[in-house]
Amino acid sequence: MPRFAANLSTMYNDVPFMERFARAAADGFVGVEFLFPYDYEPAELKKQLDQHGLTHVLFNAPPGDWGAGERGLASLPGREGEFVQAIEKALGYATVLECKTVHVMAGNIVPLVLRERQRAVFLANLARAADMAAAKGVTIVLEPINHRNMPLYFLERQDEGQAIVAELGRENVAVQFDIYHCQVAEGDVATRLRRDLPHIGHIQIAGVPDRHEPDKGELNYEWLFHYLDEIGYKGWIGCEYNPAGDTSQGLGWFKPWRDKQKTSS
Repeated sequence: MPRFAANLSTMYNDVPFMERFARAAADGFVGVEFLFPYDYEPAELKKQLDQHGLTHVLFNAPPGDWGAGERGLASLPGREGEFVQAIEKALGYATVLECKTVHVMAGNIVPLVLRERQRAVFLANLARAADMAAAKGVTIVLEPINHRNMPLYFLERQDEGQAIVAELGRENVAVQFDIYHCQVAEGDVATRLRRDLPHIGHIQIAGVPDRHEPDKGELNYEWLFHYLDEIGYKGWIGCEYNPAGDTSQGLGWFKPWRDKQKTSS
């Protein structure tokens, strides 16, 4: 049965961040994810997780200067030292939070740099990150992101992500399959899920095209959730969507899965 994690960066935005753990737990979530934990001490976050019986399933490594438009460091030539520092910081948080998966953002396309050069930097940095993460029991995931939402992002297609994972050949490197991004960029979601399943380390969801609740829009997520069971996906599903209104009131789609989760526990 699918295991759902509330994304606390996008959900429950009517309350301060530290109050969102309690809200997620009250709504029946047993896992949480969020983009960046670095505004808080890891011990503060761990206290919230423990207090509300939540598993922390995913967060992002530091992405560079987010406010200036940077979207990761992993493929950027000349930033290798910064990248290693970012991974060290992320793994420090992962250790305290007992989080087993860290998303490493690729970064934007660099003007006047050949794609082959950026890809080589990406591979080398991911190999280094994989070695560092393996020592902590952590899996590194990379996520293809559609160019409607991030027009300059280096990695857009699922096959590109899978090719990089295959070339690296590391057991602790996988693809983060965001169904929303895949549908916007490529479509044919079910076929790609089945094809790529062996190297999918995390899945995220949102309605298409507006990135609201998964029961809004063009995708039949109820069918997809059963399909993920059918093909044998055992990982977490992160709810990285922007609620159309009140987060809790919009969880009608989650109720059947929440109730099954309670029954099976």
